[in-house]
Amino acid sequence: MAIVAVLFRIIGSLCLFLYGMKVMSDGIQQAAGDRLQRVLNFMTGNRFIAVITGFAVTAIIQSSSAATVMVVSFVNAGLLTLTQSIGVIMGANIGSTVTAWVVSLVGFSLDLSELALPAVGVGFVFRIVKWKHQDLGEVILGFGLLFMGLDTLSKSMPALEGNFSIIEAVSSLGFLSYLIGAGAGLALTLITHSSGASTAIMLTMAFNGVITYEMAAAMILGANIGTTIDAALAAIGTKTTARRAALVHVLFNVAGACWALLLLKPLLALVGLIMPGTVLPGMTHNPMIPAHLAMFHTIFNVANTLLFLPLVKPFASLVSFIIKEDKTEKAAPEHYRLVYYSGAIHDTPELNILRAEKEIRDMAGLSSSMYARFSGVLRTLRETGDKEAAVTALTDELRQKEAYADEMREALTYFLMECTREQLNFRSEHRISQLLRIISILEDMTDDSYAISLLLERSVRKKQLFKGKEMDALVPYVNQVEDFLAVVREHLGRKVSEEQIAYARELEAAIDKSRNKLRKLGRKRIEAGKDVKTELLFIDLVRRIERLGDYCIEIAETIAR
Repeated sequence: MAIVAVLFRIIGSLCLFLYGMKVMSDGIQQAAGDRLQRVLNFMTGNRFIAVITGFAVTAIIQSSSAATVMVVSFVNAGLLTLTQSIGVIMGANIGSTVTAWVVSLVGFSLDLSELALPAVGVGFVFRIVKWKHQDLGEVILGFGLLFMGLDTLSKSMPALEGNFSIIEAVSSLGFLSYLIGAGAGLALTLITHSSGASTAIMLTMAFNGVITYEMAAAMILGANIGTTIDAALAAIGTKTTARRAALVHVLFNVAGACWALLLLKPLLALVGLIMPGTVLPGMTHNPMIPAHLAMFHTIFNVANTLLFLPLVKPFASLVSFIIKEDKTEKAAPEHYRLVYYSGAIHDTPELNILRAEKEIRDMAGLSSSMYARFSGVLRTLRETGDKEAAVTALTDELRQKEAYADEMREALTYFLMECTREQLNFRSEHRISQLLRIISILEDMTDDSYAISLLLERSVRKKQLFKGKEMDALVPYVNQVEDFLAVVREHLGRKVSEEQIAYARELEAAIDKSRNKLRKLGRKRIEAGKDVKTELLFIDLVRRIERLGDYCIEIAETIAR
């Protein structure tokens, strides 16, 4: 019964440790939200910059699993190419070593009971007080909870020593013991879904003499394989490139663990040369073991990255050979489907705003293409032989695209609302409210693009065709709105300067001026005795096209705010 009580204490302390990591990660993300998003802009650089980016992101969010899930999501969305993602994944593995260093340098060299409770108290006060450093309070609170869990875990481990004779038996089996250790590390990481947490457990076990130094090192290699499970799960149902990125993560970590297991003794000898203090294979109860294991973890991941970094392109070719291109993906889908892993939103809500912005740019592209299709038909209508067939094809196409835009609005709104359920900083919350507004405006634009195609179809079917002068006046006006749409689409997701806003207002004023001229033209033609229905249809078309310009300036001003 005593062992059962100890096991429950270990489970409880582990849960407290994991919760502390989550709170601390959320706080760091909130504090560094905008800066973290700027870091991600470097992902499109060369492979070395991609490695640095992956390291930085993982070090900040304290989870290589969350970082690689985010990478798979970004590849699926088209924000990253396969080759770019490989470098980021490699850097994420190096970034995962930060947790081991924090645990080894702080967790076993200080009295955590003296450190953890004050951190919880200070962090809680900072968190509930309404001031600009609330995010810092969450970081301190998470830090305190994390080390409170680690302290309890460390104090519970000695009770296990001597009660698990199987561990002692397994530790003396030579290379087979390394394989068993790697399997145990893999299983532990699959259970906790966190290589950082499982590594902390291994360091604690080794520090307290439950497992040997070599066994702990082998378990760390197994944890490196286990951390790939989240990326693999996130790739289910995604595009071919995203599945390839997940496979890269699996192959990279498995290949690295295999060669490191074969060279485990030389690697540990290298650690002994670099790190102060003597830690010999099979040794237990040595206070230097955690720091040596952290260095082993770092050397392994850096060496694995240096080994495979020159082989990024062959690596990409290999996974492309294993996972064949799905030809059905090239065809335009009938229905919109936003594929994402819910765990990614939970782990990195700040970063998923970038994914939403990319999808919104696609939605702006859809809206722009619908209007461009209408303007193209309008410009060539006089020279078209079968006018009814042309406008029927136009309305059928825009009807489908308008329905697709409705699906986009519904899915993106739900996705952003999921992000708001997590802890976000004030700037990110404001940004999401802006994005929701832009989504609504873009969907209205697709509605109006479809509506003006119906007006054009009605004019053709009822033989209410616009005359030469009317068309000559209408086409430049249509082009003005099309140019404005292109400007808005180009600047969506970017910061807009005062000069650019002033230019947008000039475009909107020019469109309003053209609208007034065309209205006067329509009224004069009615007064001159022309067909009233045709002229009213012309005026209605002018009005609806002008509304698209209003939407453009509304989006521009929303971005500026």
